Amino acid sequence: MRSGADYLAALKGPRRIYLDGAPVEDVAHHPAFAPIAKTIAELFDLAADPESGISVTDPATGSTVNRLFTPPRSREDLKAYREAATTWARHTHGWVGRSPDHVGAFVAAFSAHPEAFSQGERDFSANVAAYHKRVLEENLYVSYAIIPPQVSRATTAHAWEGDLIQAGVAEEREDGIVIRGAQMLATGGAVADEIFVSCIKPLGPEDADFALGFAVPVDAEGLKLYCRRPYAPAATSEYDYPLTSRYDETDALVVFDDVFIPWDRVFVYRDVAGLRRQFFDTGAHVFGNWQAQIRFMVKTQFIAGLARKVAAVNGVDKFPGVVEKLGELASLASIVESAVLAAEYTAEPDENGMWRPGSRAVYGAMGLQAELYPRLLAILRDLVGGGVLQVPSSVADLTNPETRADIDKYIYSPSAPAEERVKLFKLAWDVVGSEFAGRHHQYEMFYAGAPFVVKGYAFRNYGFDAALGDIDAFLSSYDLDGAVAR
Repeated sequence: MRSGADYLAALKGPRRIYLDGAPVEDVAHHPAFAPIAKTIAELFDLAADPESGISVTDPATGSTVNRLFTPPRSREDLKAYREAATTWARHTHGWVGRSPDHVGAFVAAFSAHPEAFSQGERDFSANVAAYHKRVLEENLYVSYAIIPPQVSRATTAHAWEGDLIQAGVAEEREDGIVIRGAQMLATGGAVADEIFVSCIKPLGPEDADFALGFAVPVDAEGLKLYCRRPYAPAATSEYDYPLTSRYDETDALVVFDDVFIPWDRVFVYRDVAGLRRQFFDTGAHVFGNWQAQIRFMVKTQFIAGLARKVAAVNGVDKFPGVVEKLGELASLASIVESAVLAAEYTAEPDENGMWRPGSRAVYGAMGLQAELYPRLLAILRDLVGGGVLQVPSSVADLTNPETRADIDKYIYSPSAPAEERVKLFKLAWDVVGSEFAGRHHQYEMFYAGAPFVVKGYAFRNYGFDAALGDIDAFLSSYDLDGAVAR
């Protein structure tokens, strides 16, 4: 399996990543990307360690591959997948939302359902199988961009003014297609190996030029990534910004300036119905979002632990009001964990033998995520109070003998000296108040789409038929003829 060093070496290609109007010359060593690249490299090293339980023997080839890129074929596989995904998530404490196992889950599910890619005018099933094989053999980090630019929420791309604003087909050739336009939001795209490009937003028949699914190397000719402002370069130290300095994933707008995509990299082509098949008929959507909930579970547990630590250091963890808040936080974290485990417990094999997590549990948790996460932060804010504001400007105040005495004297707790208390509250600020924290607040609320879209998944997958049948049966158990006035 590819090591972290191998992954970092692959980032040295001629990528067109833009920040502040200028191209980034060396992604692996640029201050905006080096920290997250290092973190991803650590994940690959962790996966290669036999003790981690992430690597597994591919029965088809006998080679060692990443379990997180394989479709589960049994209940035991599903459990092993959950444990492996938890191991990766715990390494980042849940703060890397688009780690390689996210899109890896989508590609794995694609591979288990090649028939979903053979029902259009062209048969792309072999392409999907071959691409999955590449991901396994090369242990690739694939990001994705599957949302159109926010030009208009009222119409789809065919009605927008301009030439191919959303990524679409500019030209069809004998050996492939030429893509022009843009797509968002490629989280981690700047440090990924490849980007899966498609559209999860519902399109109409007139949008066929934009109904695509394909994989493209990040260093492809004509591909450009415009990244949001990175937060890592502003992190003065790991002590001051412990999360920002490690886990700042860069979100990017992906621009296609007539990018050539060979046919063997195309999965869906001018096929509106094919877009839905690739995500939902294959089980990729529920499987990929189960991975996301595993990661979110770890993150909620991290925040719960942080809140408990803050309460203890402040000496208020026995106060009834504080215990109530910690209890609510524990309840919220338990909801996510319970949904992850319930999805595993209610999993069933589909017609192709891939075990799909229970959709009711997965989408039920997702439907509440936009409300759960802000509430988690609100509780932590209550507990830290002004403590996150009464911290030194930087670690320099602790290393300078002239200022250290005052810090030791005035910023401490009975159970924690100044250095440890400041360290704790700096971490809390990076969770609730820094730019990194603000991005994560927005990310967790909208990572799977607008709340009404996500709640729509919960509505459609709940299984109301049984509940409606129960209501109808109860209503039919009495009528006016048998009514007795009381």
